[in-house]
Amino acid sequence: MKKLISCFLAITVLFSVILAAGCTGSTMTSTHGAPVVTPPPAINVTSIPVQYADVNGVRLGYREFGSGEPLLMICGFNGTMDTFWNGTFLGVLASQYHVYIYDNRGMGYSSDTNATPEISQYSDDAAALMPALGYSSMNVYGASMGSSIGQQLVIDHPGRVRKLVLESVTYSIRIPDTRVLYAAIVATALDPSAPAGVKKEAEANLAWNGTWDQLSGINKSVMLSVGTDDILTPPNVTHQIAGQINGSWLVVFKDLPHIGSGYAPVEYGETTLTFLGNNETPPY
Repeated sequence: MKKLISCFLAITVLFSVILAAGCTGSTMTSTHGAPVVTPPPAINVTSIPVQYADVNGVRLGYREFGSGEPLLMICGFNGTMDTFWNGTFLGVLASQYHVYIYDNRGMGYSSDTNATPEISQYSDDAAALMPALGYSSMNVYGASMGSSIGQQLVIDHPGRVRKLVLESVTYSIRIPDTRVLYAAIVATALDPSAPAGVKKEAEANLAWNGTWDQLSGINKSVMLSVGTDDILTPPNVTHQIAGQINGSWLVVFKDLPHIGSGYAPVEYGETTLTFLGNNETPPY
């Protein structure tokens, strides 16, 4: 039996939060309200200057804000740092962490090469970006496709990852549970009007072999979050992943869709801060 570390979080009355630790049958649920706390100021991303780092033959555009331990945010499919992240969510994270957001190669402010699109290439870029920013390792937050990149990152470059948060996650887009997501990715890959960078992201997703066979080898602190109304990466997929990663946290938000941090930014942000700040080294 995998070791259970269950933690009780008081979120708002609107959300049921489940924290599991590497065992889908062992959970705790909270439906009790917590005092409403005024969140920190939202981050106006486009007001922050874009900086650049050269890694793996491309120049990645990034922004930074906040202070504390480093936290690297990885955008999802068809996302850029200008539009992907909710400003209130980023403001909560930046209240305690030095947050870095960036554009994947071929997207937004980042350049590209003629390399074959692969999820592992995006994760290699994330790994190379860290020393370019002055860190040997960072906390990592990935959402949607960013969570696929985050999984590949912790598998291929475990030394680069301190703690890992995977929002709206799947271990493959080719399983029955993610058929809606798969159809959308295929449609984009076949769309002649889709931007080059987005088409490459679609091709990388379709070529990805997934991580199922490697999940049990992850020995980092990992939190997985999902909304009950997520039809692209449904909750049962997140449950399956949590069952494979020993000691992982599973957080389920009631009635929220894909990338719920855009809909309940304070709740997602505070839950993330609780996870990142938790001491998981015995004695707890």
